[in-house]
Amino acid sequence: MTSALFPVAICLMSAISLAATNVLVKRGGDILTARMVLSIVMALSVLPLAFFVPLPPRETLPLLALSMAVHWFYQFSAIRALHRGDLSLVFPVMRGLGPLATAMIAGIALQEALTVWQIAGLVTASAAIIVFAMPTGATVHARRLDRSALFWSVMTALGVGLYAVADARAVRVMPNVLTFVVWLFLIDWIGVTLVALWQRRGGLIRAIRPQIRGGIIAGLLGSLSYGLAIFAYTLTDAAIVTALRETSVVFAAGFGAILLREGFGRRRTLAAAVLACGLILMQAGA
Repeated sequence: MTSALFPVAICLMSAISLAATNVLVKRGGDILTARMVLSIVMALSVLPLAFFVPLPPRETLPLLALSMAVHWFYQFSAIRALHRGDLSLVFPVMRGLGPLATAMIAGIALQEALTVWQIAGLVTASAAIIVFAMPTGATVHARRLDRSALFWSVMTALGVGLYAVADARAVRVMPNVLTFVVWLFLIDWIGVTLVALWQRRGGLIRAIRPQIRGGIIAGLLGSLSYGLAIFAYTLTDAAIVTALRETSVVFAAGFGAILLREGFGRRRTLAAAVLACGLILMQAGA
């Protein structure tokens, strides 16, 4: 495999596992509790590595703290979006707008500039997302909920852009890629767990039981997905990683239609294909 295709392969593997992770979280029903179980499993999956990787240098701690803050913003926005809309509606918006947010923020914070072809790819992807997000026959009865779901989906997309840039900046100054992965996951579970303890007080154990199996699988897939993404940040621009990783919208929408019996339809099928083409154009125009 050539050096140019290696980051692409990593990002596509990350995209597939990311799509499966979100399907499992949505399928569990209680998004907050499922997300809590997922985050705890992700932390446990890297815990043995904490004894073998270098500690984060003191000068990188503010960058790690910034990454953690924007990850929590992303998580809680995603939880609200998934509570309010079908996976096939909210996931394309919250993940598909991520490359736009990442490109704009990275241009300022990381001085990463896009080529004309990459900008064309972003415009194509954005147009496809608008078409994809329009209510289908299956969701037309819930237009009010769609607006709320779309708002939080856009907030989630902003979170994607913020954490992509924050993580890319942090991992590039770490002594070891695994140092960032391990310590990010070891801290990440705290925020969502505290909120779950507060909102599910008195009934948390009952809420957790149905989520254990799916949460464990989702947590392992989530560790794989974001571990691959963080590694890819060391190989190419953050906007490219995010764009390729967001081809997960195609996989997730397909999973949602098959496993969750959510409406998909011919229009969304075509829009998903155009979206994928736009994201791939970003990579081809690099």
